[in-house]
Amino acid sequence: MKGDQVEMTDGKVRTAGDPSVIRIYVDADACPVKDEVFRVAKRYGLKVFVVSNGRIRTPPDPSVEMVVVTGRFDAADDWIAERVTPTDIAVTSDIPLASRCIESGGRVLDPKGKVFTPESIGDAVANRELMAYLRESGSLTGGPAPFESRDRSRFLQKLDDLIQALLKASR
Repeated sequence: MKGDQVEMTDGKVRTAGDPSVIRIYVDADACPVKDEVFRVAKRYGLKVFVVSNGRIRTPPDPSVEMVVVTGRFDAADDWIAERVTPTDIAVTSDIPLASRCIESGGRVLDPKGKVFTPESIGDAVANRELMAYLRESGSLTGGPAPFESRDRSRFLQKLDDLIQALLKASR
């Protein structure tokens, strides 16, 4: 394979710089920014995989593929983690899934616009464990802050930034 080509997990070979090299995986259960992902992906001509434990409404677009997984609680996470590559973006608020995607070289963005990196994922994992401990001990009640319009705006900006960075890196 030439240096300007990328072999995809589907076995196809694509030329670097081609937007079809970039795929977006959405951990879709309870994801509040699916419509935003669809719009941005359409603008760039990117493939989107919407992965869930049950059917979710997706646009009638051949570039958007609904993937329903069954079985274990983590089946959707496993499906995404097994396929993400360094030219892909995973959209998830699931910290363990984010960590697995980063280990595969993928880019990870949460629905509130936080980009997880190899440098930041350790803190995110530790914070998740601390919060779980505090909830279990009864010291902490309540859940995460509500999703706001500024979160959606930040998500859109960071998604665009990640796509631009991947396009630039692949040229």
